[in-house]
Amino acid sequence: MIRCPECSAEIDVDEDEVEEGEILSCPECESELEVSQIHPVHLNVISDDDDDDEDDEEEEDEEEEAEDGDKGDLIEEEEEEVEDEE
Repeated sequence: MIRCPECSAEIDVDEDEVEEGEILSCPECESELEVSQIHPVHLNVISDDDDDDEDDEEEEDEEEEAEDGDKGDLIEEEEEEVEDEE
């Protein structure tokens, strides 16, 4: 018997007839599940939130780039001050 990794409900599937990469649906929580391994069968939840996570990562990267840019300006200013002192 296969269990949903999201809600632990039993999923009625013949373990000998599923194929790796096959998409199943949980009857209880309606999560989409991908068969990631057979013998033993292992399921991964396919979530719609994946798109949101990618957007969040892009925003974080942009913020880091902006912060790095600010630090770069400070370093340049400090170098200018050192040159002026000489």
